[in-house]
Amino acid sequence: MTPAPSRGRGRRRVGVARFALTLLTDYAYVWRVHLVPRSGRVVPARWRHGDRAPVLLLPGVYETWRFLRPAAERLSALGHPIVVVPGTGHNRRPIAATAEAAQRILDAHDLRGVVVLAHSKGGLVGKTMMVGTDVDGRIERMVAVNSPFSGTRWSRVLPNPALRAFSPRDAALLRLAEQLLANGRVTSMASRFDAHVTEGSVLPGAVNVGFPVDGHFRPLGHARCVDMIVAAVSGPSPAP
Repeated sequence: MTPAPSRGRGRRRVGVARFALTLLTDYAYVWRVHLVPRSGRVVPARWRHGDRAPVLLLPGVYETWRFLRPAAERLSALGHPIVVVPGTGHNRRPIAATAEAAQRILDAHDLRGVVVLAHSKGGLVGKTMMVGTDVDGRIERMVAVNSPFSGTRWSRVLPNPALRAFSPRDAALLRLAEQLLANGRVTSMASRFDAHVTEGSVLPGAVNVGFPVDGHFRPLGHARCVDMIVAAVSGPSPAP
């Protein structure tokens, strides 16, 4: 049985060797994504087509849509149109601004029944859309992978402003956490241990699922985890 993800604010402690191995396997995937040839950095035209629910990709901070490509390719083959938000670069803009940019895409194309596939910061962007910008109810549900719904302690020790929004004490993050109604439309998927989001990704009221591997980025390219992500996105909505 796949273990449940660690609880929010319940920091998991692991040995130095496991911590180091987690980072090693994580960044092996990161470099694999970054080092793809130029031809692999163009959104495939075939992703625009399909007769099933549109899937909106929301990557994490310092990420592009390519981090979610393994699952997106599978979902496209199943008939889901894949939606990428142009102009977001490496997703360093504030969460609210990114949510507004993504919402403009959904509105401009009159997309309905949208399923959000998010990683890390993308889960906060997706929930911000669900409780704020999505006034016409275009988003049906969200599948979030290793999202810091309870924040992460690392945001307090890293000087980068793009990471400070993930502080467990951030006012905007705390307000977002108080919005419980949308959680029932979220599937939050998390690794056994995530060295980047040590507080865990459990979301009260959501469907919380555990991956059989460690790592923040690794599940995005791990065959078994990709199977689980595709099943969560393409399968039926969570029971109310």
